[in-house]
Amino acid sequence: MKLTELTARLESARVVPVIAIDDVAAAHPLADALAEGGLPIAEITFRTAAAGDVIEAIRTHRPEMLVGAGTVLDVETLKEASGRGAVFAVAPGFDRVVVEEALKMGFPFFPGIMTPTDIQAALSLGVKILKFFPAGAAGGPKMLKSLAGPYAHTGVRFNPTGGVNLGNLPDYLAIAAVIAAGGTWIAKRDTIAGGDWDTIRENCRQVVELVGARNG
Repeated sequence: MKLTELTARLESARVVPVIAIDDVAAAHPLADALAEGGLPIAEITFRTAAAGDVIEAIRTHRPEMLVGAGTVLDVETLKEASGRGAVFAVAPGFDRVVVEEALKMGFPFFPGIMTPTDIQAALSLGVKILKFFPAGAAGGPKMLKSLAGPYAHTGVRFNPTGGVNLGNLPDYLAIAAVIAAGGTWIAKRDTIAGGDWDTIRENCRQVVELVGARNG
């Protein structure tokens, strides 16, 4: 997927469910719940052994879904994410080796940042979509707005994740530089394990309603 198309789809969704899932058998019903709730997008984190299989299963079952890989900490995982069908990858921090490999592969990769130094390191490589993490602990919307200000002219965009919830989501989305926020509350690990698809659908609907109200 070209970066321009990916950017457009992220801008349209405004929120990306960030998901840790332990059982590939739950991949299909999870994908269905997200899509039925109005959020056909997911960042499947490599915090579990099932992550690669889940990405592949969702891409096979629902090829129209936008599926990315999270917690991509090394080149090996980056290559697995791409090989399993992920269309983008995300990391909590900035590792120049991984960023350079992703650029070489032509694979959209959003490294994590928390400081101006991190932002400039990414910009020096031409990377302009960055994960702000851990967003809540690092100062929340106020901190991100302050960080983004000096770099607005560069076109850099941010994906705040960590501590984002339905209550503070509007504050993040009000920041012009935010392309989409990451939401771990939408499909929690124990909610998936318990097969509570109704809760996931409802969480998605609440997000879609909030985003729609803002856009309207």
